[in-house]
Amino acid sequence: MSRQTRIERYRNIGIMAHIDAGKTTLTERVLFFTGRIHSVGEVHDGSTEMDWLPQEKQRGITITSAATTAFWQPRQGPGAGVPHRINILDTPGHVDFTIEVERSLRVLDGAVAVFDASQGVEPQSEAVWRQADRYGVPRIAFLNKMDKVGADFAMSVASIQARLGARPVAVQWPLGEGSEFRGLVDLVHQRAVAFDGEDGAFRDGLSVPEAVRAEVEAQRLRLIEACADVDATVLEKFVDGRLEDITAEDLERALRSGTLARTLVPVLCGSAFKKKGVQMLLDAIVNYLPAPSDVAAVEGFVPGTEARVSRPVSDVGPPTALAFKLMSDKAVGGIVFLRVYSGTLRAGTVLLNPTTGRRERVGRLMFMHANRREEVAEVHAGDICAALGLKGVRTGDTLCDPEAPVVLESLGVMEPVVQLAVEARSPAELTKLEEGLNRLAAEDPSLRVGVDPESGQVLLSGMGELHLEVVVDRLKTEHGVEARVGQPKVAWRDTLQRRVRQEYRHVRQSGGPGQFAVVVLDVGPAPRGAGLVFVDDTRGGTIPRELIPAIEKGVAGAMARGVRGVPLVDVEVRLVDGATHVRDSTPQAFSVAGSLALQEAARHAGVQPLEPVMEVEVTTPEEYLGDVLGDLASRRGRVLGMEARGVVRLVNARVPMANLFGYVTGLRGRTQGRAQASMRLGAYEPVPEALQAAFIEARA
Repeated sequence: MSRQTRIERYRNIGIMAHIDAGKTTLTERVLFFTGRIHSVGEVHDGSTEMDWLPQEKQRGITITSAATTAFWQPRQGPGAGVPHRINILDTPGHVDFTIEVERSLRVLDGAVAVFDASQGVEPQSEAVWRQADRYGVPRIAFLNKMDKVGADFAMSVASIQARLGARPVAVQWPLGEGSEFRGLVDLVHQRAVAFDGEDGAFRDGLSVPEAVRAEVEAQRLRLIEACADVDATVLEKFVDGRLEDITAEDLERALRSGTLARTLVPVLCGSAFKKKGVQMLLDAIVNYLPAPSDVAAVEGFVPGTEARVSRPVSDVGPPTALAFKLMSDKAVGGIVFLRVYSGTLRAGTVLLNPTTGRRERVGRLMFMHANRREEVAEVHAGDICAALGLKGVRTGDTLCDPEAPVVLESLGVMEPVVQLAVEARSPAELTKLEEGLNRLAAEDPSLRVGVDPESGQVLLSGMGELHLEVVVDRLKTEHGVEARVGQPKVAWRDTLQRRVRQEYRHVRQSGGPGQFAVVVLDVGPAPRGAGLVFVDDTRGGTIPRELIPAIEKGVAGAMARGVRGVPLVDVEVRLVDGATHVRDSTPQAFSVAGSLALQEAARHAGVQPLEPVMEVEVTTPEEYLGDVLGDLASRRGRVLGMEARGVVRLVNARVPMANLFGYVTGLRGRTQGRAQASMRLGAYEPVPEALQAAFIEARA
């Protein structure tokens, strides 16, 4: 079966934003206008197409990213009149589920950043924007809820520039804001659009109202200036003063070029809930965001070497795909979501997983629509699909042609900040509990499952209270396990206080082959957030090169275990010397030596307890500002700044996670439900000396 849609007509996009900005509502309208669904569901009554988990329907939030495909034929622009395939990933906005955004952005070519027009850039908006920066994803912005009280287009655009460091370029200008929002002006084509009712109907090609003509002309001049910076033709006409000769085609070409280069961010507006502006956004997705063929060839390295290799987008090259998400399904078993970067995959294709060294046979291939499946015979470069039959694959693994192995960049690791103890209610349920947790952990890389070495309890570590609450709920609904649950606790960490040099001799002889390893480590604290920094400083081959990875592996294992029952983080280890035996020096011996040397070094260096500190943003009416500030101070919070935004105040603070359990509920109670807060992990910071005794007692 040949490709049905040319690669140039693909758009792989994500919808990303702060919680409650309207991502899922927008996705629902996109599916409606593209004919994918025929009736619109709502988040508040749990009937949307993309929020299919029971926990999503109950809470009215997106928890797991969901994939779907739609087709759109733009009315205008370079893609006008031609059907385009849009593969969409709808991502969560809550900080507890940020791993879903991370792995989606890893495989997407473009994104739509949705902002609440009354709030502008909010904390999680900033977090997902930085994630998109990390993966080099071009974006367009959609200012949603223009009909909401307090909506302010100019403020929102300014906040994108100030808080995100981007260059937003308005390609539309609203006609009215809040309850007066009745249409918009297309600055590219210099015509007005009037919305009729709430069914998505609109009248296009209207004259610009006289009352806003001066503002529209000023905004179009700003648009031209931005386009002149990225397009030679627009620049030439602008410099010559021939503004009337700058055509819509000139501006569209420049906007697309600037978006792909990530030097411009086109800004559109509307109201997804009222179906206003969605069709124009779809046009912009096609006209400004990249096709897979517009993106640089994906790069990786040859397994076991440092040799770089690229995989150009082509149906005839060696098949290469990245597994970015796993999902369990009772009917078909494990489903692996894939982004195909090169080649063609067919059912029955045998692929290599370089991470495990295993060969995996693709059982069936499917396109997903939320939790529904459409089976296909083959998929091509640029496709986002799902596969069955891949038993040993984990999130972030590469799948490739066994004759042309490559390892692609995996996903970033996220440190959990909250722990929860769970236990089965009966011995009979213990196996079900273990199986359920193993499946959920395989799906969710930000969920860690461990065992308390002292109590023997199973410990879940996650990104927040809500994250772990959802995990426990899914244990019950999907795996039939009614677990007993303890109180959530902070996921503490330790780091070293000073630098020490530690020698360790590992010598074992028990009649047969022995074990001999001597290592000398120079160990000390590393910069915050560095993790393990391992450096080989040996000279003259005192330790053979092939044994060095074993020492690093042993050190990493010792850091994970820690010396006081919690992991060690941010440690620099320099291997400075050592000794070997001609017969008894094995990788296993040096792994043990590295592990025990690190343990001994940590005891001599002393450990400094660290606690997660969250970046908190509170939006509160003016009359409650004093109460909010006093409460933050009582929680060891440090206020970093305040800003007026319309009739409310924004307070930015850093607060230790240990003092934030139940904060949002308490805030709503103190402010009659009128204040709201969001938070994300800032950094791990040292526990104040005066509190360390209580800290150690609390985590015991």
